[in-house]
Order: sequence, then C-alpha cells, then structure tokens
Amino acid sequence: MTTKKNDVNADKSSSVPPDKSDKAEASPPAAPSFLTDFDRYLLGEGNHWRSYEKLGAHICEVDGVKGVNFIVWAPNAQAVSVVGDFNGWNPEVSPMYNRIPSGFWELFVPGIGEWEKYKYCIRSFEGVIEKSDPVGFYAEMPPHTASVVYDLDKYKWQDEAWMKSREQFDWMSDPISVYEVHLGSWRRPGDKPDGWLTYKDTARELVAYVKEMGYTHVELMPVAEHPLSQSWGYQVIGYFSITARYGTPDEFMYLVDLCHQNGIGVIVDWVPAHFPRDGHGLRRFDGTALYEHEDPRLGEHRDWGTLIFNYGRNEVRNFLISNAIFLFDKYHVDGIRVDAVASMLYLDYSRSEGEWIPNEFGGRENIKAIEFLKLMNEQVHLQFPNVLTIAEESTSWPGVSRPTYCGGLGFSMKWNMGWMNDTLRYMRHDPVHRKYHHDELTFSLIYAFHENFVLPISHDEVVHGKGAVMHQMPGDLWQKFANARLLYSYMWTHPGKKLLFMGNDFGQWNEWDFDESLQWHLLQWESHQGLKRCVAALNKMYVNEPALHEYDFDGRGFEWIDCRNWELSTFAYVRKARNWEDFLLVLCNFTPVPRSMRVGIFKKGLYKEIFSSDSPEYGGSNTGNGITNGEGIYAEEIPSHGHPYSLNLYFPPLAVSVIKPVR
Repeated sequence: MTTKKNDVNADKSSSVPPDKSDKAEASPPAAPSFLTDFDRYLLGEGNHWRSYEKLGAHICEVDGVKGVNFIVWAPNAQAVSVVGDFNGWNPEVSPMYNRIPSGFWELFVPGIGEWEKYKYCIRSFEGVIEKSDPVGFYAEMPPHTASVVYDLDKYKWQDEAWMKSREQFDWMSDPISVYEVHLGSWRRPGDKPDGWLTYKDTARELVAYVKEMGYTHVELMPVAEHPLSQSWGYQVIGYFSITARYGTPDEFMYLVDLCHQNGIGVIVDWVPAHFPRDGHGLRRFDGTALYEHEDPRLGEHRDWGTLIFNYGRNEVRNFLISNAIFLFDKYHVDGIRVDAVASMLYLDYSRSEGEWIPNEFGGRENIKAIEFLKLMNEQVHLQFPNVLTIAEESTSWPGVSRPTYCGGLGFSMKWNMGWMNDTLRYMRHDPVHRKYHHDELTFSLIYAFHENFVLPISHDEVVHGKGAVMHQMPGDLWQKFANARLLYSYMWTHPGKKLLFMGNDFGQWNEWDFDESLQWHLLQWESHQGLKRCVAALNKMYVNEPALHEYDFDGRGFEWIDCRNWELSTFAYVRKARNWEDFLLVLCNFTPVPRSMRVGIFKKGLYKEIFSSDSPEYGGSNTGNGITNGEGIYAEEIPSHGHPYSLNLYFPPLAVSVIKPVR
C-alpha cells in the first residue's frame, strides 16, 4: 500500500545491540518515524483499532525514494533487523531502530517493493531467531515461512451495490442460511486431484453452486496463514495474511467480491483463542512470553498443543481487535465466526485440579478474555454496522448474543450446540426407539429464544470417527435418505438461522477428509440428486416465507400444536411471521409408518401443502396432503389441541410437511 511517510515526531533513538561490536550501533540516525506520538499512545493504550495501517511492511516513499517501511513490536529484544533476499538474509545489514519506550522497532528500506520476502531477526537473551511478521499481509507457501511484502490497496472492488445494501441488512429478521466450506477440499482440480483450486477458480464454481442451492451466505473455515494443513486452518501463524495455498490476497478479494456481486454474504472463521508453537510464529516472539502467558497454567492448551493469548496485555488485545477490524476493512467480509469461545471464557477449560489459576475473585471465569470479547464486539459493530459476529460457544454462559450494555458478550449470534447434539443423537436412534427419546427434540424449545441461535451441522459433526451425516442415519438405503431429508426439513423449520457443512446437502457418504475432494461423483445417482433438490427447496422456502425467518429469535414466532405424541413420534407446530395471518403449520413424522390424524389450528379457511420432504422429486414415496393434485384442505369447525378449528391431515413416513393458509 503506497503512502507518504510521516515526517513529524521523529524519534532519533537507535537500536541497542548486545555488544559494541555490532554494526547496528554504527547505523545512521533514525529516519522520521511512520508512527506519530498519537499512534504510540494508542498502541500502548491498546486502542489503535487500525494499527495494521502502520505496523507490518508498507510500500511508501521518503524524500522521493520508494521503498518499504517495516515496524514490529518486540519490546524486550536487544536488537532487531530486517532480513530478506534484498540483503542476503544478513542480520547486520538492515538494523531497525527502537522507538523507545514503546517497544516498536522501525526501518525504511529504500529500493525494494512488493513481493520481497522478509523476516525479522531478533536478538534476545535467549539467542537469535528469525520470525515472520505478526502483521504481515502475505507469506510464502508453507512449509516455507517468510513473510512477503504486499500492497492490499491495488484491488478494484466492484461490490458497491452489496456494501450499500448491507446498511439495510437486518440479521435479526432476515433469512440467513450458511454453507460452510473448507476451500482445500470443497473441490479439487480435475487434472490435479492432489492439488487445490485457486481462490479465483473456486470463486466461479462456488458462487454458481451456492446460487443454485439458495444459500444466503458462505462461511469459510480459517483462511489465515497456518503451517499445518491438518489443523484445517485453526492453528494460525499469520493473522493478517490470507493463506498462500490457494493464491494471493487479491485473488481472495476476487472471491469475496464475486460472492457479493451475486448476492451472497461471506463469513470467515476467526481464531483468537490460541496459536501454535512454531518457532517462526508468535511464541516467545522477542525472547519472552510476549503474546502468551509465561505461566503454563494460564498460557497453554495442553489438549491442543497450543498457546493462549494474554488478553490482559494492551498490545495483545489491540493486535487481535485490529485483526478483526482488518478483515472487515480490507477484505469486505460480512461476518466472523469466533472459534472456541468456551475455551476463552473459563480458566479451567479442559484442565484438572491444580492445572489452572483462579481469577482475582477466586472464580474460574477468565475476566480479561471476557473484557476482550466485549470490546471486540463493540468495536466491530460500531465501525461496521450490520455485520455479524458469531460465537462457537458450547456452554450455558448467559448472554453470549446479548449487547454488552445489557451485560452480554455482544455477539450477534451463537451456535446452538445443544440443539445440534440433541437432534443428531435423536436421529441416530432407530425409529422404533425414538418414542423413548421424545424430549431430545422438545427440549430445545425451552431455551430456543434465550440467545440468537444458529443451528449448526458443521464440519465437527462429520469427523473423528463420527462419519458423514448420511452414515449416521439409521435404516436401509431408502430410510437413510428419508431420515436425512427429515433432519434438514426439521432444521429449516425450527427457529434459528441455519448452517450446513459442505457435502451434507447431497449425501456425502465418506467422513470429511481435509485432503480429498467431496464425493461429487455421487450426484450421478438420483437419490443424491433428490436430497440436493430437497435442500435447495428448503432454502427457497426459508427465504420466501417470512414465517420461517422473521421471528427466528423471538418466541412470538413459534407455537406448539402437538408436542406430546411421543407414542407415535410425531410433532406439529406453527411458525409465525410479523403479520399474524402469515403462518405455516409444520408436521413431522419421525417413524416410517404413515399417520393420519386431526390437527388443531386457530384460523379457519383453505390450506395447501407447500412442501413435503416425501415428494417424489426428492426421492420420497409420493404421499402427503395434496402433493399430486394440489388440492387444498379446509379447516373444519371441530375443536382439537385447544383450538376451535382442525384439519384432518396426513403425516408421510419419515418426513416433514409444511401447510399454509391460502384464504
């Protein structure tokens, strides 16, 4: 990003070498600093929300000379230098200046520009080590570890219409149906099954698929640079660097841009809970526990082999919040899904007695992490209204998706892990046994409106021996597909926004493997095509029917008609829109036995079935309430289920039917 270097508040302090023989001592006086006094004040205070505009490597011009300005935070280093191809990786050639007392080191290197590889050579009391740039905008393809100078401002965005429309986006009442994607395994190039599609190639194919299926958003598993592909991106090294596995930052911008031009929102997974121990990363960055805690009882996730950020340190808090702002600012993303929030909230998370330190009040809550999350959410929503922050939080912590001024953490939404676990557990039961587990489905409505919930069937549910969703469904082949259609139809008609991991929508058989493409060849079979058409129809109905999305987070949008018929494993409920006359009656039959019964309703008139997962178009048995002839059903003045009217309805086997009043 080309810029003029600031020429005020020059700091003439020089680097401090460990001995007088070091060439850094003989270096000329420091050039005018890129950092103003106000920058240093905000950085020290932890409130420089766009610190990436100053830190890292920036292409600029000083006194008519083009070059790159480098700034890195290493307060406990004895000396720091920039090394790269431009100086033969010699740490004595380009010593940096220590901007005392802030601890930020700076150097302008003339005559270099974009694509230069570089690292910081840091001399500490522990020795000398080369580190990647914590605020580097690009990096070499792993396993190589150098940072790369990159200009993020040259891309020409074409999503003005989307960005303008986002100002009117009401995520509380608008439909949100998310397609979760791992870019490395969504689809592989035909001529290189062991390779990856580029961001650009993925953009064209992914946008077409998402539009066909009717999802409103895509969620990309972490795209920040990470050393180990097996981590799926959840062990981040370069928080400001889009992974080079699939292309350049500009090409990733193209992916986001194309999504926006086609009316698709983009959410990215963000991982502020922990980071890996790799030597070129943040671990003991300046020879001390700079980003992490010194005490392993506070600073280690032993289960994951990772380190925990020190959220109480101003500069660390600033680093992370600035990174969140960066994603919205430079990459135009529409939301972040924050990974592993539960591990941040509790000091004793996955720890035994004696392996953790209580807070100052003797409790298990991580007060500094809580303050960090609140501040992050406040700043993101203040600077980018109507974007999403979504918590993956698996405990009963209250108010995760409530505003901070109400005592909440300030997230827009929270993944409903309880609904996911209970529902999948119920679906794994053989239908003959489901009547003994009726409460596993009814329980979710007790707390469904305590938070702004997303209903997730994510990558975590199809790995580590669990098998794909299709594999988890009981019964013969027909019943497996019927159960999958039933599961998704129940999910799409249940209150809450939706998230489905790739492959599940067309019936992937194999457990997800990050190193292989999805089983797209299965779509040659009509059963898989039918399931895919069913999910597309659910998305279309979800978007088109206000009753299914306007009150996703409000109890006024849901009413049980019959939740007590455990003996037959059937359910009937109503979803309501803001217009009280706009509602849908949902019938669920979780057994393969067709049922006919009278269902109470509060409005007389003509009703029609607008969806049935048992439709032959989806691979069903072609039964239901007027599937073939489209005839309506009149509500009769026969009381039932506490209502003055009722309908004599058919419950297809292992299916969901959606009934709508037409007059």
